[in-house]
Amino acid sequence: MNKELLDALTVLEKEKDISREVIIEAIEGSLVTACRNQLGRNENIRVHMDRETGDYELYSEMTVVEEVTDPGMEISLEDAHKISPKYQVGDIVRQDIEFKSFSRIAAQNAKNVILQKLREEERKSVYDRYCSREHQIITGVIQRHIGKNISINLGKADAIMPENEQVKTENYRPTERIKVMVLKVEDTPKGPHIVVSRTHPDLVRRFFEAEVAEIKQGIVEIKAVAREAGSRTKMAVVSYDEAVDPIGACVGLNGTRVNAVVDELGGEKIDIINWSDNSAELIENALSPAKVICVLADDEEKEALVIVPDFQLSLAIGRTGQNARLAAKLTNYKIDIKSETEARETGIFDEIGYIDDYTSDDSEGEYYEEGYEEEYVEEEEGNE
Repeated sequence: MNKELLDALTVLEKEKDISREVIIEAIEGSLVTACRNQLGRNENIRVHMDRETGDYELYSEMTVVEEVTDPGMEISLEDAHKISPKYQVGDIVRQDIEFKSFSRIAAQNAKNVILQKLREEERKSVYDRYCSREHQIITGVIQRHIGKNISINLGKADAIMPENEQVKTENYRPTERIKVMVLKVEDTPKGPHIVVSRTHPDLVRRFFEAEVAEIKQGIVEIKAVAREAGSRTKMAVVSYDEAVDPIGACVGLNGTRVNAVVDELGGEKIDIINWSDNSAELIENALSPAKVICVLADDEEKEALVIVPDFQLSLAIGRTGQNARLAAKLTNYKIDIKSETEARETGIFDEIGYIDDYTSDDSEGEYYEEGYEEEYVEEEEGNE
């Protein structure tokens, strides 16, 4: 038994992640090449390697014909009868090829054939491995900065994280381990080109899928995610079980689940809201924590007018307009936010037949919906 060869095949199979059968086929192909170079003939040479012992046999196959037109592929009936009188026209004559060793050139050519085949299969294996993990989270090690891009080792291959896929508030140091999302994998002559991201909204989605059992089970679904990487994320969720609160499931006991995701994102704030098929209700939820008086949504134009109490206008818009931007991304609606005073002055309330259920406290300059005074005050104080 050719034990050394079999042991080498086992090592290659593990290290290169290439199947044993592919390696054996590469060796068989290289032996055919070496044999043709050695003999100097273009015969129909065949090689068979025993998968159990590692032994191989070389032979040629020739078709029996009346008149030979291709000496490398055919043998005359007369010559075939010299081997065995049983052969007839159309039969295949098999002849073993024996020689002690290959020449240096033939051996080198055989080696090159094997190496080329192994390189091709290794590239294919790496491509298949990471292509199947597109939009999945994978852990890598930061290697170095290449201009404004970052090279990350994923184990079997290196990936690139472009500048626009990096979170501005994060500091990427060489040798640090980092979790990234495989954005795309392209097959190139030099091997797979892998692009990873830390800014894609699906990164947040995948973290929650890993943390929340109800999402894995299909009880809770993440319907939409809007993100400004490094700062804030809004995520809309829905439950298909009346007994399960989707927001509570994502937050977890004492916030353990959402805090685990926040830690993975370097402290990025996450707002989780209830999804609704009613566009007006969804927009109202998306503008949380701001309270809304009314929402006028145009489903055809994908536009919405939102009216909020005066003292909630800045909260609804958010710092540098972030809350409104994220709400627009989450709902896919163009949102125009107006204060209650502005709505009264422009006559919007008259147009929609608004009933005045709000009272104002002129001394404070704030508006409260009856029954919600304490809630508004506490939220406003919490955002100061």
